[in-house]
Amino acid sequence: PAFRRFQRGYYRVYLPALAADWLQGPYLYKLYQHYRFLEEQIAILYVCGFASSVLFGLVSSSLVDRLGRKKSCVLFSLTYSISCLAKLSRDYLVLAAGRVLGGLSTALLFSAFEVWYVHEHVERYDFPTEWIAVTFSRAAFWNNVIAVGAGGAADLFTEWLGLGPVAPFMVSIPLLVLSGVFAVKNWDENYGKKRAFSKTCGDGLKCLLSDRRVLLLGTIQALFESVVYIFIFLWTPVLDPHGAPLGIVFSSFMAASTLGSSLYRLAVSKSYRLQPV
Repeated sequence: PAFRRFQRGYYRVYLPALAADWLQGPYLYKLYQHYRFLEEQIAILYVCGFASSVLFGLVSSSLVDRLGRKKSCVLFSLTYSISCLAKLSRDYLVLAAGRVLGGLSTALLFSAFEVWYVHEHVERYDFPTEWIAVTFSRAAFWNNVIAVGAGGAADLFTEWLGLGPVAPFMVSIPLLVLSGVFAVKNWDENYGKKRAFSKTCGDGLKCLLSDRRVLLLGTIQALFESVVYIFIFLWTPVLDPHGAPLGIVFSSFMAASTLGSSLYRLAVSKSYRLQPV
């Protein structure tokens, strides 16, 4: 029972944050198009977000450890809310600044929450380490459910209620506030070991260059992500002229992704014993 309560406390903060993130997926390109920006200008805005995510991803672990994991989750709620509010502006520089903040927020979302959980699970509550996988597998399941639902919700606010493509970003803000408030009220603070940033990067680079398998894996992953991000950028301008409901299409993508994950787990299970190689 104590573990279940601890799990629920984590999900109350983490799941609204995921929902806010997924809601912003279907109509980002459409919003910039609605503001009369050219495809080349929209591409630069996308690159601002991706580049920001890369740069802040390099320092996010050190930042989270020094600032505190709970404070970093609250900072995520604040920066992502500001990023959403920036979508109300038609000023190109304001939108670019919003994308930069969005990149910072993404880096925090995929580092601060999980590392906070692991520290509390092991250090404060002394639960068995095997149970960490239980929490994260359930979080992954709900992440998929939320992603599918987010597309339908975005379509509801944008098309059915006629609030326009900025609506999903405004709906995200209450969820982000909810996540931050729950973190402030219910979570304890924890910190990581303070390491020099140069040493952290140096160790990572040394590992990358000394082990050929790590280098190859990183290269394959980078190529795969490149294809995914090209797809993310192009699917809206390809489908929108045909009157496709973007939110429903997004939900379909997420459902297909969930199906792919399920098929993979089935393939490597004891029943079939297929190996990735």
